[in-house]
Amino acid sequence: MAASTSKSLLEGNLWMQRSIHLKARSRGCHLITDDIVKAVPELSLFKIGLAHLLIQHTSASLSLNENWDPSVREDMEMMLNKIVPENLPYKHSCEGSDDMPAHVKAAFIGSSITIPITDGKFSLGTWQGIWLCEHRNRGGGRSIVLTIQGAK
Repeated sequence: MAASTSKSLLEGNLWMQRSIHLKARSRGCHLITDDIVKAVPELSLFKIGLAHLLIQHTSASLSLNENWDPSVREDMEMMLNKIVPENLPYKHSCEGSDDMPAHVKAAFIGSSITIPITDGKFSLGTWQGIWLCEHRNRGGGRSIVLTIQGAK
């Protein structure tokens, strides 16, 4: 039998859900960990659990990535633009030249992330943070549904 490093078994199942509305941001990758934590003071009530975040948009995405060096976010935007250029002959173009590439980038990166919770905090690695990847030039405010399931 493999050795276990798990916490003791906790009883009681708690659920909570909240919509978090983020202000409009420029195109690029933005560190939003603090915004999310501030929007959910109840996080501290959970001894153990999972937080699921879903962005309710098809032209922006969520990612876990570098939280220390902002140049990583700039480099990521540069690479996304090289991988998914705007100057291809997309059929869907009625919402602007940045819209279809934004959908492709969002499909590549994803619309949701799941983060473990330990002792009332997100269990992120030392250099990990939550990114909002805004793929539109003027995407507007964004909404995230945060669902937490866990135990006190």
